[in-house]
Amino acid sequence: MEKPKKNTRHLATISLAVMAAGFLITIPLEPSIWKTILQGGFEAGLVGGLADWFAVTALFRHPLGVPIPHTALLPKNREKITGKIISMLENDWLTKESIRAKINSFQISEKLFELAEKEMESEAAKKNIISLLQHFIKLIDIPKIAPILEKEIKVRLQEIDIKNYLPLLIDQISLRKYDEKALDYVLKEVDEWAKRDSTKYRLGGMAVEMIENIKADGFMQFALRSFSSLVNEEKLGNIIQSLIVKGVDSFRDPNNQNRQTLLLHIHQKLESLKSDEKVYEELEHFRTQIIDRWHLEEKIVELLTEIQKKALDFTGEPNFYDKYVLPIIANNLGKLKADQEKVQQLETWLKKQIVSFVDHNHSKIGTLVKENLDKLDTKTLTHMIETNVGKDLQWIRVNGAVCGFLIGLILVGIKALF
Repeated sequence: MEKPKKNTRHLATISLAVMAAGFLITIPLEPSIWKTILQGGFEAGLVGGLADWFAVTALFRHPLGVPIPHTALLPKNREKITGKIISMLENDWLTKESIRAKINSFQISEKLFELAEKEMESEAAKKNIISLLQHFIKLIDIPKIAPILEKEIKVRLQEIDIKNYLPLLIDQISLRKYDEKALDYVLKEVDEWAKRDSTKYRLGGMAVEMIENIKADGFMQFALRSFSSLVNEEKLGNIIQSLIVKGVDSFRDPNNQNRQTLLLHIHQKLESLKSDEKVYEELEHFRTQIIDRWHLEEKIVELLTEIQKKALDFTGEPNFYDKYVLPIIANNLGKLKADQEKVQQLETWLKKQIVSFVDHNHSKIGTLVKENLDKLDTKTLTHMIETNVGKDLQWIRVNGAVCGFLIGLILVGIKALF
């Protein structure tokens, strides 16, 4: 770009030099009509070239450094020119209305969809989305969340209606025959306990002690003493132990009437619990005590910390983005594109936000231009304008010299004829 501008400047200088040389060359020539015409043309061309050189130079500096009035127009009128440029930008070239019209002519959502489809499979998108997800996971303040979760869990537990669950529990006990299993377990434990030697001697000792403590008179006292002299702890223990074992064995028989009667009684008692308000009151009280004494916060912190760590490890797996994130993005993007109503809503919203941004910041266009122009000193700004506009201005000099030459020829020719 710089080379053509220099060539243009040289061409303007050469055209002026040609006119001056032509004028000087014609001075010593013998008087003739052709000398008069050529001299008049070169003279007019020289005057036109000099006049245009003066005009072009006066825009940027004082010609020949002489401070002639109304020269160096750009340096002297910098603030005025800057203001006019800003005014043209804001009020003529980049008005709010023109920007709005341009925004409304675009299909912003369509461009966004194309960009999203193009970029969502790129490595940059993959890296940034994963980093963003991990950043959000790390932002979770577990110590602050834990008390909230603890409170919510306790509230939810308190809201559970026990009347909806106790009957279900009792029905499951009967359905799964837990009452029979519990009875069998008790009988088994009693049987094992009764068959121990220590149990036998303990029971025998208790029986002897009870007999000795019985207070009776006459024949009854004589009979008790006679009986106690015939038996000892071991014999009585064997008798009682044998009775208990036989009783347990009989209750183990599924067809035993006593067993069936006992199970029926147990079942009836369980069924009666379903409508026993006192039981529900006790359970409610018991639940409240347990919940109040249950300190969950520490456990919740441990659990959430472990979940957070696993979530970070999970998002860091090589196939996480391609296997989980990308399908979600693609699927939802496809659904959004297919829903014309939502697309139109998105388009309207985007344009509204952009237009609102333009309306609030339109004045900053001029401010930005002014700030950038103010960063340049007058000499640099003048040089930039001259460098970028000077090509066309130099052609004014060339045209001035050429046109002056041609007009001079015509005028001298007309003068010679008349």
